[in-house]
Amino acid sequence: MTSPPDLARIAASVDELVRAGDTRRLRAVQRQLKSAVDRKRLAERARKYARDPVGWVRRRLKQIVWSKQREVLESVRDNRRTAVQSGHGVGKSHTASLAASWWLDTHPPGQAFVVTTAPTYAQVRAILWRYIRRIHKAAGLPGRVNQTEWWLDDEIVAFGRKPSDHDESAFQGIHARYVLVILDEACGVPAQLWVAADALTTNEDCRMLAIGNPDNPASEFRKVCRPGSGWHVIKISAYDSPNLTGEPIPREVAKALVGKEWVEEKRREWGEDNPLYKAKVEGEFSEDSEWQVVRGSDVAACRIGRDEPRPAEQLLPVELGVDVGGGSDETVVRERRGMVAGREWRKHTDRPEEIAPLIKMAIRETGATKVKIDSIGVGFGVIGELRNDKALRNVQIIGVNVGEKASRPDRFANLRAEIWWEVGRGLSERRGWDLSAMENGDTTVAQLLEPQWDADPTGRIRVEKKEEVIKRLGRSPDNADALLLAFHNGGPKGRVRFT
Repeated sequence: MTSPPDLARIAASVDELVRAGDTRRLRAVQRQLKSAVDRKRLAERARKYARDPVGWVRRRLKQIVWSKQREVLESVRDNRRTAVQSGHGVGKSHTASLAASWWLDTHPPGQAFVVTTAPTYAQVRAILWRYIRRIHKAAGLPGRVNQTEWWLDDEIVAFGRKPSDHDESAFQGIHARYVLVILDEACGVPAQLWVAADALTTNEDCRMLAIGNPDNPASEFRKVCRPGSGWHVIKISAYDSPNLTGEPIPREVAKALVGKEWVEEKRREWGEDNPLYKAKVEGEFSEDSEWQVVRGSDVAACRIGRDEPRPAEQLLPVELGVDVGGGSDETVVRERRGMVAGREWRKHTDRPEEIAPLIKMAIRETGATKVKIDSIGVGFGVIGELRNDKALRNVQIIGVNVGEKASRPDRFANLRAEIWWEVGRGLSERRGWDLSAMENGDTTVAQLLEPQWDADPTGRIRVEKKEEVIKRLGRSPDNADALLLAFHNGGPKGRVRFT
């Protein structure tokens, strides 16, 4: 830290260089003076706000924090380990960015460091560090910030990284008295990186903050959120949002938080017992049920994504799955590219003259070479129209009757059971499909997690019928069925072959 006599000496040299007209050295000394002033002010803030993160936000940033944000910031101040299981739209990453910025602005220069990580580098850069950059710029905090680094003079004091999932030495070489490690989107951070993060925070002045949606009951995040883990655990549900509690906050803050309308929409769309509703709305973990066909922990792992673009050959074949609507159900068309789930087209109709043009449009936009269509009911006529279209002569149009015999009748009661088990459960367990960029992803995943299975009297796997799902939940899993058809390989005469 630079003392007042040092500042006086530097200021005097500035005057001397101005009189001498030495502009090159003058610029260097001016930078030195600014750095000394920044460090002096930072040391003063450390004395004033190191124990008052809420006051720092109010006075330094000219922002307010609502009750749950205060709870998180004060927990980081008071507890070595804080885990925040958070619903959707409650400002979790913004809260983490406040903690990071407060930490660096209120601890002695050269003695503090912040490390952040997330499941992918894109999440590191585009979520938490986007907020950090905004805070730094708006408040004029010391040093300079780029996409994932914070520098004070020529010294790096914070960075965001996504090391290899298996690199337990990922963050070695960081030595400081005050280290804050932030695990953002914590459910997707693998166990090895928790070990690496823990190794940075061995002294009593260090802190860890893990924050994220509780959507994977098999994750390391779930373990630290259990009672007796040694972590201070905070839960933030959508019902804690000031927009639902009535807690007074500025209007511009309220607009950024989840509201009653979204919560009610998801209650109707997903149902209160759905694992996705519990995670995204209630901020609660759900345990995988023994009788779920597709398990939440498996699907959550398939939604993490990757940083490296896939080679072109991995985005083939391009195929479509079509669940044809009947009555009040939607017709849903789902794209797959290789093992990546992509776009979706939907229309509330059960009329073949409206469904066929929808599928043709999806074929033109995707270049799909194979289309698998639910052939029961209305779908039969749609298949005939598409097969008679000469413009589609190079496209395989395959009818799939899920009520038919399975290709393995000794194990599955029918083709529906085989598709849900081998495609839905199988690809999820093996992390065989990429659902990270899937359009309408939350709704589709919510539906994937609904059907139950049991064994028929002969011991074969039997999956709950679509009609039974609708009766039980009041909703039809159209989006999930279309996804499964997209990844289902139709063999001769509708027989199924899985890869």
